[in-house]
Amino acid sequence: MTARILLHPRRARPFYGRHPWVYAGAIAAVEGEPADGDEVEVLSHTRNFVARGLYNSRSKIRVRLFTWDADVPLDRAFFRARIEDAVHLRRLLDLDGPGRACRMVFSEGDGLSGCIVDRYDRWLSVQFTSLGLAERRAWIVEALVDLLQPEGIYQRTERGIGQLEGLDAKDELLWGHAPDGPIAIDEAGLRFLVNLTEGQKTGFYLDQRDNRQAVAPLARGRRMLDAFCYTGGFGLHAARAGATSVLGVDQSESALQLARDNARLNGLDNVAFVHGDVFDELNALAERGERFGIVVLDPPKFARARHAVEEALRGYRRLQGLALRLLEPHGFLVTCCCSGLISMDMLEDLMAQLAADARRVVRILHRRGPSPDHPVSVSCLESHYLKCIIAHVR
Repeated sequence: MTARILLHPRRARPFYGRHPWVYAGAIAAVEGEPADGDEVEVLSHTRNFVARGLYNSRSKIRVRLFTWDADVPLDRAFFRARIEDAVHLRRLLDLDGPGRACRMVFSEGDGLSGCIVDRYDRWLSVQFTSLGLAERRAWIVEALVDLLQPEGIYQRTERGIGQLEGLDAKDELLWGHAPDGPIAIDEAGLRFLVNLTEGQKTGFYLDQRDNRQAVAPLARGRRMLDAFCYTGGFGLHAARAGATSVLGVDQSESALQLARDNARLNGLDNVAFVHGDVFDELNALAERGERFGIVVLDPPKFARARHAVEEALRGYRRLQGLALRLLEPHGFLVTCCCSGLISMDMLEDLMAQLAADARRVVRILHRRGPSPDHPVSVSCLESHYLKCIIAHVR
């Protein structure tokens, strides 16, 4: 018999609205003895059916909800149908194809909370951030092989998720064979090398695809600073668009080696890369009186938990303050944030404070988010994590 989760009074409304995360504080009682990863039914305090999900006593999210139909079990056919739907959307958007890269499954955005699948040409990179879906990886791999015909599927893990979810996972090949080396992908006519088995996230920042292309024309005829450049995404698009020069800074030497390889692969010789702590390097540039026509700030996630928000904002304040010192008159500032706990309003308030302190006029030109292969569920707006602000500074 399926175990049941009974909610406290007045706590069912978000879940009737199809929000997929049931936290421990919403739960009044657990009827039955579900093991972590088991399928459970969620009921209101009046015992009306709300939804069906997967249970995990070790996670702050005690139940991840997947269906609001009492007659639909969370079986192999269910998860295959969800993956089919996700793949269909990418093909409608013309984002999938040979030699290209695309996020094929985006967790809550595709109704598969706790699963991410990225395609890099003929290979897939899979990341599980929930125990329930990790335990059903065989079903998911089976569906991906059938629907996408990859040459290999590699699992990547995210720092800290194992402890938060009770997951015992490691980076490993799940199916097929691994590529012989970095995979070459095409992004708007530029070629990038992606290391499937190393580096950050699943190998490349696909969520910034459209933002890279939006920023590039602003660099024409200007000197660009690409801070936290990783493998050169923003900088190489700018170099091709006509930047006079591009300086990329990152603390990962392996990422910078790929960035240099990417520059050579595309015949771009107006780029240079510096290995070091980004804060220290930007401060040193400012102290030397260096100036740039455009500065891009694309740091890693600063706030992984709510208690870290204030410290994260101090980090963004310091970064943006350095950027304002480095920008020449009538320059462009591009600031990105991938911390879901930091809102667009917080970033804009911070920019207003810094503009006043620096006596600079800052005007926001664009408020942007992730590329459309990272769809945002209107029932779970937390899935809208990436913010990108493009501003003019004088």
